[in-house]
Amino acid sequence: MILLVDDRPENILPLKKILELHDFSVDTAESGEEALRKVLNQSYSVIILDVQMPGMDGFEVAQAIAGYSKAKDTSIIFLSAVNKEKEFIAKGYTSGGMDYLTKPVDPDILLLKVKTLNRLYEQQQELRAIQSSLMTEIEVRKQAQEELAERMQELRSTLESLPQMAFTVAAGGQIEFVNEHWFRYSADSGTFPETHPDDSVWEAWQQQRNTGVEFTCEVRLKELKSGECRYHLLRITPIKRQGITVRWVGTLTDIHQQKLAAELLEQKVELRTKELLIKNVELERTNHELQQFAWVVSHDLKEPLRKIQIFNDVIKEKYLKENQEAVAYLERSIHSSARMSRLINDVLEYSQLSVSAAFQPTNLNTLIQELLNDFEEVIRTKQAILHIEDLPVIDTIPSRIRQVFQNLISNALKFTITGKPPVIAIRAERIKEKSIDSEVSSTGEYCRITVEDNGIGFDEKFLQRIFIIFQRLNDQSSYEGTGIGLAIAKKNMDKHNGLISAKSRPNEGASFILILPIHQTSETLESL
Repeated sequence: MILLVDDRPENILPLKKILELHDFSVDTAESGEEALRKVLNQSYSVIILDVQMPGMDGFEVAQAIAGYSKAKDTSIIFLSAVNKEKEFIAKGYTSGGMDYLTKPVDPDILLLKVKTLNRLYEQQQELRAIQSSLMTEIEVRKQAQEELAERMQELRSTLESLPQMAFTVAAGGQIEFVNEHWFRYSADSGTFPETHPDDSVWEAWQQQRNTGVEFTCEVRLKELKSGECRYHLLRITPIKRQGITVRWVGTLTDIHQQKLAAELLEQKVELRTKELLIKNVELERTNHELQQFAWVVSHDLKEPLRKIQIFNDVIKEKYLKENQEAVAYLERSIHSSARMSRLINDVLEYSQLSVSAAFQPTNLNTLIQELLNDFEEVIRTKQAILHIEDLPVIDTIPSRIRQVFQNLISNALKFTITGKPPVIAIRAERIKEKSIDSEVSSTGEYCRITVEDNGIGFDEKFLQRIFIIFQRLNDQSSYEGTGIGLAIAKKNMDKHNGLISAKSRPNEGASFILILPIHQTSETLESL
């Protein structure tokens, strides 16, 4: 901005118009005092100052302005119509003026001088801005250098305090610093420790160094004093600034004892594995023998039971028709024999569950229909109502999954409320994951099958107990059974890599929930 100072407005107006025509911002003052006030509040690149003014003349104003630090870069051009002598011109220059022009002034000459001085002012301002920026940059770099020196000192102090070997390496690969533990394996601070002939670790790291990625490996270092090679864990981490690696910090941790212990443990594990394999073979043989024993014992036990039942029936029919008390005792004996026979059959079935069998695609609709045909007489007698939805084809062991549904349907027909026809509903849906409460998914890998009845139910606090062999929640006199059926179902579901659970309340029926994989994968079969 340009400041025009003249006590006569008619002198200011033409100069202002000329300067504004050349895109200069122009401010005016009609006295020296007004000019000083404006200089205090505004920065000007050039001040055009009339010499002859009432009050303060131009020389006095210039001397006052020279004392303002804010105006130290401002150039002053004196204008005078009267004082044209050499002594006044000299006084103008000594008062702080950059030029002294006499009126009448050539506008072109004045404009040229203003442009030159304005450009000089702008360059001075740019120079000062650059100088200030450089000073700031120097200060920032100085602080950064000091912080870096402090951090390096902290790093060295930290590395010295470590129980491991520690070192730093420059970006170019030269060792900068090592702690005292280094000299246990290296004669000087500029040489990497000697390694086992098979461990070319330093060459491997040098090849990877340009990637800027942390390097970790095990290495055997040769101890100078004993010549022994000891295992160490080497870790070299890059220190980066603005994405560029400036140095590396490395540690070598002695893991010799841990390594020896791990090798000893591996040997023991290998030995123990061999022992377990031998024991497993023996266990399989023993298990097979037990299965054979169970089969033979069950067969031998069933034979005398059949004879007891036959003889009791003969005695009842031929000799005790008139003795009702004796008939009642024989009926109880026959009933106990029948229960013993069922128990033997269930125990035999349970023992056979450990025998391996092949999975195959199974149509559950067909399987359920075959079971319902077996239960046809009971269903008709109890007037049971069945609701069977469409069931999927899944991979199963048919004979074993048949046992699961057989026990669930049998229980639903058995544990009914007196005077209330049993209602059994079976439905299926695909689910997302192996979980009782998994959400439904049309592309899920598992199937959830629910077998629901309206029978006597049970208290859910006994949920885990019902799947344990020989566990019963009801007295034997009210409901027949051996307490093995649900245990067999649980074991069969385990064989299918599935889940079985139930939801129920007393006298409000029960819902048994089965979770089965639709396809038995190789991973599934290995886990069984």
